[in-house]
Amino acid sequence: MNKNPLKKLESLGQSIWLDYIRRDLITSGELQKLIDEDGLRGITSNPAIFEKAIAESNLYDSEIHKMALDGKNINTIYEAISQKDVQNAADVFRPLYDSTGGKDGYVSLEVNPHLAHNTKGTIEEGRRLWAALNRPNVLIKVPATTEGLPAIRQLISEGINVNVTLLFALPRYREVTEAFIAGITDRINLGKPIKNIASVASFFLSRIDAVIDPNEAEFIATEGEQAHFATKIRGQVAISSAKIAYKIYKEVFDNEQFLKLGVSPQRLLWASTSPKDPKYSDVKYVEALIGPNTVNTIPFQTLDAYRDHGDPANRLEVDVEQSSWVLSELSEIGIDLKNITEELENDGVAKFIQAFDNLMDALAKKSGN
Repeated sequence: MNKNPLKKLESLGQSIWLDYIRRDLITSGELQKLIDEDGLRGITSNPAIFEKAIAESNLYDSEIHKMALDGKNINTIYEAISQKDVQNAADVFRPLYDSTGGKDGYVSLEVNPHLAHNTKGTIEEGRRLWAALNRPNVLIKVPATTEGLPAIRQLISEGINVNVTLLFALPRYREVTEAFIAGITDRINLGKPIKNIASVASFFLSRIDAVIDPNEAEFIATEGEQAHFATKIRGQVAISSAKIAYKIYKEVFDNEQFLKLGVSPQRLLWASTSPKDPKYSDVKYVEALIGPNTVNTIPFQTLDAYRDHGDPANRLEVDVEQSSWVLSELSEIGIDLKNITEELENDGVAKFIQAFDNLMDALAKKSGN
């Protein structure tokens, strides 16, 4: 019997996290089974995931009803449910967290997306969630907006683990690494311990190609050099961005100055890894981006697909020069990657806000408020 491809990723230095959380995943024992049989090493969540879990199931109905009868408002009800799920999942992962010395075994919970452009509000909510969860193996998700950067620095300086989310642009990624290192430095200067601080930078992938591919298709339909170029780079921009991000990661964290700090690097995490185009391989954003000290967070369908037909090999540092060429030549066919990634960030925040608001509406209906 062939070895599970998911398990082999671990030997290649990549951790697989699941982009999903729901109460029955934990209570049924399925989460523990995924850890044991597939080598699952963490979980991420977001407002859309909680919306689906709570609004589209009856798993939480009795709990919602009880809290409503006790006079709890819908925001309090949401926080009680989401925090309980995250705490319980973190407890399942705790042995893995301990055995890996704090490298893996994390569960993420996002700050209210309405605070994405509110630095002070994000810091306050990050502190509050961290204290409420009261687990060393949780990560507080903070969007990589301009306003999120100082929040990331402050939370890290206070010893709070941070998952930087909604990251699309390479220049913004550099700023995220700077915020992380500044936070670590601030904490060192305060004389506080840094050994157990963890952070990941979540680089979103398939959404980039989903926006750029239609523009490339227009040029492919024409004739000449631009059509040839557009054909060569179709579906390659997100992976090229990720490969350059990893190059930046090594420049920032694999150097003597950072190593002297004595803290674990902020790992790159590949997110939005389910292809939006059905013509692409269902494991496209896993296969190409396997590399040491990285994380890939994937939905259930991608997890199942990779278990079935994944072909693990270190490919993250293959064809990096080609990736640089792809990104440098985008302007030749009129594609402005800077503007596109800015739009993706704004759209990502808007989608999370909409999911959060939809969830609040569903909770209001279920609670009778």
